[in-house]
Amino acid sequence: MVERRNKLTIKQWSKEDRPREKLKKQGRQSLSDAELLAILIGSGTPTEDALTIAQKLLLSVDSDLSKLSKQSIPELMKQNGIGEAKALIISACMELGQRRKDMVKPEKLKIQSSANIHNLMSEHFADLAHEEFWVIFLNRGNFIIDKKCMSKGGISGTVVDIRIILKQAIESLASSIILCHNHPSGNLKPSNEDILLTKKCKEAALLMDIKLLDHLIFHENKYYSFCDEGML
Repeated sequence: MVERRNKLTIKQWSKEDRPREKLKKQGRQSLSDAELLAILIGSGTPTEDALTIAQKLLLSVDSDLSKLSKQSIPELMKQNGIGEAKALIISACMELGQRRKDMVKPEKLKIQSSANIHNLMSEHFADLAHEEFWVIFLNRGNFIIDKKCMSKGGISGTVVDIRIILKQAIESLASSIILCHNHPSGNLKPSNEDILLTKKCKEAALLMDIKLLDHLIFHENKYYSFCDEGML
């Protein structure tokens, strides 16, 4: 039965088996990752339907959606049946999913430890192949007022302006801040530049009665906390 189905286009399958029909009748939760991806791909090739292409694309990243989200447009296009237009659609969808994760209700979150910070930010940093620098702004009760990306860079670093960080902190009426950035290389040890930036930011913030609570460096599911390591 499986062999026969693989030779058919999705339009030739029974309506109950088509991903779009399944989505309409049973809801999006009923679809597999491959079926959802097949809807994005839309159409197949003369020899392979969209679902087969989707399955092969997932296999190329070990069925790991996190790995898929890291794929560049040229990398996606290496899969047979994925042209530039389809690669752009997949990439855009992955980014929308990531942005949805980032839309947390900050006013309901209280930071009490480095683990809280990790839980808040780890999913964002997990998919990045470049370095980003974020700042979390908190009120006197350590409840989050806001969190913002202050800088984006390359694989080896990004430029951060302390004046911009403090300007945003003042505008947010923040009593304290937390610095966060990732090391795509996988080395969690803070660089000399990281240590110097942290020191300068702490000293500058104190002049405005703003406290630097912590600075976390992320890589995948691990992190380094300046506070936990006695570096603040």
